[in-house]
Parts: sequence; C-alpha cells; structure tokens
Amino acid sequence: MEQKPTACLALADGTIFYGQGFGATGEVVAELVFNTAMTGYQEIMTDPSYAAQVVTFTFPHIGNTGINPEDDEAPEPVAAGIVVKWDPTEPSNWRATSDLADWMARRGRIGIGGVDTRRLTRAIRQQGAPHVVLAHDPQGNFDIESLIAKARAWPGLVGLDLAREVTCAQSYRWDEGLWRWNEGFGGDRPDRPFRVVALDYGAKRNILRSLAESGADVTVLPATATVEEILAHDPEGVFLSNGPGDPAATGEYAVPTIRRLLDRDLPIFGICLGHQMLALALGAETIKMNHGHHGANHPVKDVETGKVEITSMNHGFAVDAQTLPQGVIETHVSLFDGSNCGLRVADRPVFSVQYHPEASPGPQDSAYLFQRFADAMQTRR
Repeated sequence: MEQKPTACLALADGTIFYGQGFGATGEVVAELVFNTAMTGYQEIMTDPSYAAQVVTFTFPHIGNTGINPEDDEAPEPVAAGIVVKWDPTEPSNWRATSDLADWMARRGRIGIGGVDTRRLTRAIRQQGAPHVVLAHDPQGNFDIESLIAKARAWPGLVGLDLAREVTCAQSYRWDEGLWRWNEGFGGDRPDRPFRVVALDYGAKRNILRSLAESGADVTVLPATATVEEILAHDPEGVFLSNGPGDPAATGEYAVPTIRRLLDRDLPIFGICLGHQMLALALGAETIKMNHGHHGANHPVKDVETGKVEITSMNHGFAVDAQTLPQGVIETHVSLFDGSNCGLRVADRPVFSVQYHPEASPGPQDSAYLFQRFADAMQTRR
C-alpha cells in the first residue's frame, strides 16, 4: 500500500513536490536553494546566513550522523526547513545525542523527505531560486491553491534586511578556540594579544573560534553598532561577519559605519555578507544571483598567485566586479562562474572574501586568511 504524503513543497510556478514530513508541523514560506555539501547538515541548518531559506540537500543521506550540541553554529537553527532525498534514519555516530527529526521538531523546523532532489536541483539551476511554501501535515491535508498563492505573494529576499533579525542583542566577549579531537573546544588563553571587534551580521561560531585561534581577543557587537561604540573598545582590527539577506538593505546602516572605520586606517577583514558590506562601503555594487553558491566544494582561484582553493560557500548575492573602484583589487574569482570572491584595498590592510575560510562544514584550504588578519594587526603595531 502506497504511503500517503504528509508534506508538500509548493513552488510559485505551480510545481508541487510531495513527500514524507518530519520535524515540526505547519508551513513556512521562503526562498529555496540547494546545497552540495556531503556533511555538516547541522552546521548548515544553524548558519544564520540561511535565514528565510529552505535548503535542498543534493547529498541523499541526511541525518545519518545525528545531532550533537558541539556542531551548532548558532543557538537555534535558522534555515526555515530542509528537503532531502531519503527520510532521515536512526543516527549512527558516537557524538550523536539526538536524531535530526526530533531536533527539528523541538526547534520548530520543517523537513520533507522522499523528494526527487535531482529534479528539484535542476529546476533551481535553470529557473533561479524560487519562492516556495513547505508544509507538513501528518494527516496529509493540503490546500494546494492556497500554498501556491502564498509562495507567489512572498516578496523575496531583494530589499530584505535580515541581519537585524539574527544579530546579537548585546555585546559579548568570545574566547573559545577551535575544536580538537578528544579535547573539545580550546578555552581562554593568555596569548591572544590583538583586540578585535567583530560586527555580527549573523556570525557563525566557528568564525569567532578561528579569530580567537589566530590570536584575537574578540568582542562581538550587534550589526547596528555605531562607530563610537566600536572605537570605545580600542580595536586593533575590525571583523565584518557573514549574514543573510540583501546586502544593499543591510548597507543602509552598515555602510556609513564601515566608511568611517576605513578613515581610521584599521585592519579590516570581511567574510560573505561582510565582504559585500565592505565592497559597498568602498563604492562597488552588489547583485542578486540566479541560484547562488551553497556548498562545501566550490573552487576559487587567487588571481594574484594562481592558487586554487576548495571552499565552503553560502551566498545568494555577489559583488559586481565591474563596479569595483580604482584602488580596490579583485583577489579571488569563482571557477564555477567567474563571479567575484575576494577583494583588497591597495596599500592598506583591508581585505575580504565571499567564501567561508572557517569551513564548518567544508575544507580548510583558506584558514590562512585569519592569520593574514593577525599579521596585519601585528604590522600595524
């Protein structure tokens, strides 16, 4: 006897995918993207950059290593929901403390399994990231016309400032280092000499750990922090974090702050949304991508050295390299589509990248960038 669908994914163009629901019940409207990572679904679910997005995993076996408290990149999952090929199975990993479905149910996140994710991924690539409604009803009762109408009515991410929704409520100090086998996370150490203010547009915990590991005494401030609030901590460097939403919308309050920081000649390092914020502050523009870059296997070329790095990415907007002003140098490009993946300011300790050198999940080819930031602060001394 064929199992009755208990979840459905309704696209704004009227396409419907049925499957088996897990996690929370109800419905959510969001943008649909696909992620090509083979590991790290928990880190992806808790990455604040996925706010207002449902993630389709191209790798079919999601949930098989369970969930554990050490792999959260934020206190709560931020992605609106997930789409997977196979229904999650019982976890088989010594670190697991719960399974994916139960964790999602407790955290209010919806999942759908049994979906043809290859077909769905092709649709996203060809037509762009669609607006969708993901619904889970254990009884399998769905008002399809209503779901499609809600997907069509959703305004989308363009013009949407989501950094305010995921940023910290107040400042705090971060002193936890990177995770090590059989040791856990490194604690406070006396050899962290560089005072760094990290502006939190949706910062992942592993970014903050990587900063601490490179010698930074990190103070995290909300995305809306003023220049006066930042300089009150007497920083030797400023970090601009990753985050969700339209960079132009967040830039309405972030860009004037960054421009004033640029006048202070401090070392500045940006990642992902922070990269886009820095580019806007320098006079460049950002554009919405067709389906974005989401995964842990993206090749990026350093155009100044010729070196190729395999990187972790998560972005739906990009810096338009054609708009970079004189004195701002493009340093990295995607080998998938040639889009901008990095910049630096000539003769100044200011640089940023579109990808995630802290990985989690993903390769660690680009971890040296945190040391480059530390070296810039040491040189300034």
